[in-house]
Amino acid sequence: MNYTITLTETEKLAMEYVAYDPQDWVENAFKERARIATDEIVKIAVEKFLEANQTIPGSKAEIVAAAYTNNWIQTAKYKTDNATTGSI
Repeated sequence: MNYTITLTETEKLAMEYVAYDPQDWVENAFKERARIATDEIVKIAVEKFLEANQTIPGSKAEIVAAAYTNNWIQTAKYKTDNATTGSI
C-alpha cells in the first residue's frame, strides 16, 4: 500500500535539515507506529482468545485480522465517526 504526502518547499527544506532522506524518515516513522499498533492489537486479541478458551492463530497478521473479524477492535475512523458526544 502506498500513501502520498505533499509538502511545501519550506516543509521539504525543514525535513532535509533533520533527516538524511525524508522519504526514509517518513517510511520508518509510519512502519514503527504500525508495529506498535500491531503489538497493542495482539495483546488485546490474545487476552480475548484466552478468555474464550480459543486457539490463538500462529502469526501476528492472523491475530490482527481475527481481532477485527471478532469486533474486539475497531478502526480509529470508526470510533471517531460513531462516538457519542454526550450532549443533551
